[in-house]
Amino acid sequence: MMKEINKPSVLIFRIMLSLIFLVAAINHLLQPEKVAAKLANAKMGFLVTSFASPEILVIIGGIGLLIGGLLLLVGFKTKLAAALLILMIVPISLTIQVGNPEGLGPLFKNIGLAGGLLFFLFNGSLFYGVDTIFINNKLNTQKHEKLN
Repeated sequence: MMKEINKPSVLIFRIMLSLIFLVAAINHLLQPEKVAAKLANAKMGFLVTSFASPEILVIIGGIGLLIGGLLLLVGFKTKLAAALLILMIVPISLTIQVGNPEGLGPLFKNIGLAGGLLFFLFNGSLFYGVDTIFINNKLNTQKHEKLN
């Protein structure tokens, strides 16, 4: 017999998971030169810096992290937010942590974050998110229309 999911725990999970992306976004946007230097000096940084300068990539990354983190936080377009954030942490992990002996802990942190994001990619916000409000309103409207 499968146990029912504790609804508040999913909300807490979503909020806590979103916070790391929001903090990273703020760091990218308020200290782009520091983050860009880290990217430029990373052994595997050439994988992305061949497409654009580290500064441009950091700003784009900061904006992506901010948008994805905010969407995840409020549970709006949750699956899309999770996909965006996964697409953000893969190149970050490959460029900054891979090839860096001190990057093993942060690499596995990102793997854990990816696991949390996969949960929301597959399930959406489930409870207490903007997505669920829209779904519930749509279902209530459909029920009301069937009754009339």
